[in-house]
Amino acid sequence: MKLTIRKIDDMHVHLRQGEMLQSVLPFTMSQCARALVMPNTMPPIINVEDVVNYRKAIVEAKRGSNDFEPLMTFKVVPSASPDEVRALKQAGAIAGKLYPEGVTTNSDDGVGDFDALYPVYEEMEKEGLVLCLHGEMPGVFSLDREHAFLDVLIKIANDFPSLKIVLEHATTASAIATVKALPENVACTLTVHHMYITLDDLVGDKLNPHVFCKPIAKRPEDRDAVLDAALSGNPKFFFGSDSAPHTIASKECACGAAGVYSAPILLPALCQLFERNGALERLQPFTSEFGANFYGLPLNTSMIELSKKRWTVPDQYDGVRPFLAGSQLDWQLD
Repeated sequence: MKLTIRKIDDMHVHLRQGEMLQSVLPFTMSQCARALVMPNTMPPIINVEDVVNYRKAIVEAKRGSNDFEPLMTFKVVPSASPDEVRALKQAGAIAGKLYPEGVTTNSDDGVGDFDALYPVYEEMEKEGLVLCLHGEMPGVFSLDREHAFLDVLIKIANDFPSLKIVLEHATTASAIATVKALPENVACTLTVHHMYITLDDLVGDKLNPHVFCKPIAKRPEDRDAVLDAALSGNPKFFFGSDSAPHTIASKECACGAAGVYSAPILLPALCQLFERNGALERLQPFTSEFGANFYGLPLNTSMIELSKKRWTVPDQYDGVRPFLAGSQLDWQLD
């Protein structure tokens, strides 16, 4: 059995820098025609020069391949200004990513006063840029941070009805319900790992640092709500892997880094879930159409083929442990 679909859009990925970029980019390129590249690098992608240089580094890492396009973002920091927004749009950025202060990797320079950035949201609305939100409220109990942030999402969406907003990597039933209830200017990315795991996979038996991520995995009913949204065919929900590679050493230590590395197994893992839930025909819209339509991008024309062939996910790739390492998957990339 074979499946052929459009090459996918990963609307939320961490490609890192330097040697890590060289190691992880081929896995994203092998399955994705485009990917929205997150800006919380070190140093972060904040200004025009940062965007231009980071895109140049990614293009050089492609090693001449023309089958992949990085979609560039900038980090919305407290000092951001409308003038900078206009310049960043001219430099090729298509979205700004807002990280609340201290909620995830490299977010110590994040936002604490969301209302103070209203002039920035207004300029993004005028320029047709998408506002991507890491939806967690600082200082709240970890399992409740996403739910507590939903009031911020609702307020911004209501105050800027023409601003396209993406709630990134939703993990709770309440977030799914909120996105459904909000107007069409609000959408949501969903990760493959949050369709598989709950908090028990992290700490229910032995500690598994390789599924520790932000937002943290939640309860079974939350995982089921995320999966149901992905399978639903609702165009508000589309794929963003949040693939976030860290070395094994930086995960298996006293203060392990947050992030799940899913890039090597994106389509096989998604195919398995969609097939087992009788929704394989909805995989292409979820991965290759809804995100493009929301961002106003043309649909990809290149195709990718998978075969129904069981294989075992390796324990590591270049010193990074992938999601589902050691597990068997029913689908394999051709």
